[in-house]
Amino acid sequence: MALGDTGEAAKKRRAAKAKAEEKRLLEVFAEIEESRKKTVLGLIRQGAFMLVQLEELKEDIQLNGVTERFSQGDQEPYDRERPSSKIYNQMNGSYQKLIKQLTDLLPKEAQGSKVGDEFESF
Repeated sequence: MALGDTGEAAKKRRAAKAKAEEKRLLEVFAEIEESRKKTVLGLIRQGAFMLVQLEELKEDIQLNGVTERFSQGDQEPYDRERPSSKIYNQMNGSYQKLIKQLTDLLPKEAQGSKVGDEFESF
């Protein structure tokens, strides 16, 4: 799938991937305290969205590389970081923080077992 593809099939594919990730994370966090469920649900939805975007960006980077030749006006061409690479790095950092925030919401006894196993397998 091409990065930025806005066709209906691509939108449905992204939505299906995000739903699958939401479902997987909801299973991991099924036993979360009732008072934290709304917070967890929002973070899970955002995390699922980010994961789908990160996968697409990663595909683009694998195909096209991290840098590109660029020139502006009469300047000598030079290598610069591709926008996809920059976005990937920024979003990946945000995704890692989001996952940490989610795992911190789990009861302490579950943090070392269920989530560790789930995220290590990811």
